Amino acid sequence: MKEIGLNLYSLRTFLASEESFLDTALKLKDMGYTFLQYSGGKFDAEMIARVSRESGLPVILTHAPKDRIFDDTDALMEEHALFGCKNIGLGMVSTSVVTDPVAFVKEVDRLEAVAEKMNAAGFSFYYHNHHHELVKHGDVTALEYMLVNAPHLNFTLDTYWIQYGGGDIADYIEKMSGRIGCVHLKDYKVNVSVDEKGKTVCTPKFAPVGQGNINFPKLVELMKKAGTQHFIVEQDNAVTFDDPFAQVGASVKYIKEVL
Repeated sequence: MKEIGLNLYSLRTFLASEESFLDTALKLKDMGYTFLQYSGGKFDAEMIARVSRESGLPVILTHAPKDRIFDDTDALMEEHALFGCKNIGLGMVSTSVVTDPVAFVKEVDRLEAVAEKMNAAGFSFYYHNHHHELVKHGDVTALEYMLVNAPHLNFTLDTYWIQYGGGDIADYIEKMSGRIGCVHLKDYKVNVSVDEKGKTVCTPKFAPVGQGNINFPKLVELMKKAGTQHFIVEQDNAVTFDDPFAQVGASVKYIKEVL
């Protein structure tokens, strides 16, 4: 795999200024990353455009502010055009809304309306899943309801959160075929620790790609068949390590060697 991106949310503490953002982008380029997803920092389209241009890393997807997506769609698309990005993403719908059947139906209708508007203007709207969209309303998960009732909506399938929610990643790739141009490669590791009572406990944890339990060689092939074009590394907890860049560096190294 030659083209590999990083969701900058993984390094969100390094986006505080334009200078630190540019320095981060240049380090990622040296590691072998070839594009970015902008998320986790202030949404300033002109600044994003400058850093993208100076680093030589295109921004192919964002997580944009929810209020801008719903209430300022036209201006938001114009701003994305400044840095050549045609894919506008929403990071999540709140758990309280997703788990409320009445509120959720209304929210999906809003998502579909925005997605249709963006499509008409030459943009694509992407929804990023967590695990709470695998809650069931009747016989279907909330994510399955979105697939059927928001036909213009695309999805940034997140491998970790599908597994965390008890879903079958391969099954969801098939269900989302043609609508997952962007995916998040995020590994799922079982972490062993000892609690304050001296009891050994195992808990799920984010990990660099290839250091957890997800079968990426199999899933990436399925993703390619399903139309995925942009493979994006994300590791939510990378910034909690002494060397966050080593965390995301391990992912790109594994992907270049194995996938």
